Amino acid sequence: MTSPAPDPGPQRGGYTAKDLSVLEGLEAVRKRPGMYIGSTDSKGLTHLVYEIIDNAVDEALAGHCNRVEVVLHDDGSVEVHDDGRGIPVDVNVKSGLTGVELVLTKLHAGGKFGGEGYKTSGGLHGVGASVVNALSARLDATVRRGGRVHTMSFQRGVAGVFDGDGPRAGFTPRAGLSVAGKAPLRQTGTTIRWWPDLVLFAKGSMADVTAIRDRLRQTAFLVPGLSLVVRGASHEEELFRFDGGVVDFVEHLAPDRGVCDPIHLTGSGNYKETVPVLDAQGHLVTTTVERHCEVDIALRWGTAYDTVSQSFCNVVRTGHGGSHQNGFERALLRTLNEALRTAKVLKVKDEDVAKDDVLEGLTAVVTVKVPEPQYLGQTKDELGTNGVSRIVADVVAKGLKSEFLDNRRTKAQVRTVLDKVRAAAQTRQAAKASKDAARRKTALESSTLPAKLADCRSTDVGRTELWLVEGDSALGTGKLARNSEYQALLPLRGKILNVQKAGVGEMLANAECASIIQVVGAGTGRTCDLDQMRYGKIVITVDADVDGSHIRCLLITLFARYMRPVIEAGRLYAAVPPLHRIEVSGSKDPIYTYSEKQMLQTVKRLEASGKHVKQPMQRYKGLGEMDPDQLAETTMHPATRTLRRINLGDIDLAEHSLELLMGNEVAPRREFIINSAGRVDRAALDT
Repeated sequence: MTSPAPDPGPQRGGYTAKDLSVLEGLEAVRKRPGMYIGSTDSKGLTHLVYEIIDNAVDEALAGHCNRVEVVLHDDGSVEVHDDGRGIPVDVNVKSGLTGVELVLTKLHAGGKFGGEGYKTSGGLHGVGASVVNALSARLDATVRRGGRVHTMSFQRGVAGVFDGDGPRAGFTPRAGLSVAGKAPLRQTGTTIRWWPDLVLFAKGSMADVTAIRDRLRQTAFLVPGLSLVVRGASHEEELFRFDGGVVDFVEHLAPDRGVCDPIHLTGSGNYKETVPVLDAQGHLVTTTVERHCEVDIALRWGTAYDTVSQSFCNVVRTGHGGSHQNGFERALLRTLNEALRTAKVLKVKDEDVAKDDVLEGLTAVVTVKVPEPQYLGQTKDELGTNGVSRIVADVVAKGLKSEFLDNRRTKAQVRTVLDKVRAAAQTRQAAKASKDAARRKTALESSTLPAKLADCRSTDVGRTELWLVEGDSALGTGKLARNSEYQALLPLRGKILNVQKAGVGEMLANAECASIIQVVGAGTGRTCDLDQMRYGKIVITVDADVDGSHIRCLLITLFARYMRPVIEAGRLYAAVPPLHRIEVSGSKDPIYTYSEKQMLQTVKRLEASGKHVKQPMQRYKGLGEMDPDQLAETTMHPATRTLRRINLGDIDLAEHSLELLMGNEVAPRREFIINSAGRVDRAALDT
């Protein structure tokens, strides 16, 4: 027999299970509309129009729709009409609702979850139409299907009947479709008209007519042969229809005169992804499925310098790009570099051109059609389907190689493009060299850089690193272990000044502190400017002993107090060198461990598997004890090293800790040490 749960007693703040809420159906949409449409202003209202237009366009993508009409009525309502198949009007067995009511009242309901209704679609989450319904004071749906005209109305997501026109008419809740009359058997389609519930939106919000026109125009480019009509309150009508597809779209978007004809790249490929799939019993089963991706891209270079690049997935604009855009840019850069070297526009000693060089003056439209794409959010701003990136990259690489390397008809245009890209790279490199020279000159003018600084050759701040090392012995090993192209070394002579106790004058008078500030180049205090930093990363590298830990604390204190923006930007790091080097008989590759516990576990595992560990094991107490190869492999090489980024975390707590442990007041520090002594693992002390 189960005993009753004990009474939890009075709860602090009165928070109990009765305070928990469960939002049913469309309540969640009305409670948090911004979660579904991005915002509750004019942009959100316009997004509602997009959702219904996308559903109509999905019918066109499936081959069942030739015309979509959008009517903006003078009473603030919007009407979208299509000549597609019409929303199903029969009863769904599982829910007991007709298709119309299911689509318009249930979140995540529709024909785009892997069934045979749609192979590709822009609306795929099954929430678009139901969200519009939830956020409308009134919505009327008219479906022409099977020789009949079916109608159904809703008030804020609830099915029923209005006794007049507009959202203020009397309303009686009632489920089910009504048959309003007959229609020719071949005349099918759906008409949705809705009046937004303006109570849920910011005052003065209204659908953006210009944005809607632009959306229809871009859709007409992306679905050749589809007619899209927008009609305003004054009955003016504008028709969009383009049969040239993305090639016409690129010409429309281009802001300049072209230096080459538009290049049209098409192709397709398959990829695999693991997704939940409904089985015959209606259960979700994680399954690896094969998807087919179609790619359609047009691009051309012009005389201007700006880049105009737009990407789409299933006709929906992905404003933040995503995997298809990444694949396009990656292949574009790689192929252009290959073409530049093949044509000997780039010499052997020349650097590869950068992405910005290739994109200068480029106008491009990247479109993919993918079944059940993965978007990052309901507003579909960024495509997240990873498999698409490789397919787009393959199509771009193959197509551009054909155009740039094999097509003799366009040889003159290709050479013009390559020369333009090369000129952009030279301009960028010259500007960067001038900027870096000015930055270095400023640092040198203030005072001569410390002689003990082992600087790097590169001036690319995004790549360079300054390693603060403990003593000349570590400097000697570090010089041999580093990559002198981008890694600089500054040795420190023992422990620097505790700047938490000292004043600004004392700090500046301290040789070690002054050297660090001078070499970093960003200045201090309010004048600390990250744009003036001479290195992209600052790495603290100290010995694995008590003194090393103390030096690391002193250095972090210096940056936290006088160069805090360096920490806030995530550009201060601590290197994590290994503590032990384990050699196994019969093996050439040593094993490095980073703690006493890890070392003991590793030795135990090796011995249990019958392997002999050579004794004595090497314990690194200082970086100077390592061979250069060992230091490079374990601590300095980007591919194999471990760096610990220094973060501020809780600023108030950090300030308190610094003042407690490093400040002038001795008594609180003594009390903290005494009270914390019991937590020290004496066996772990390195004595």
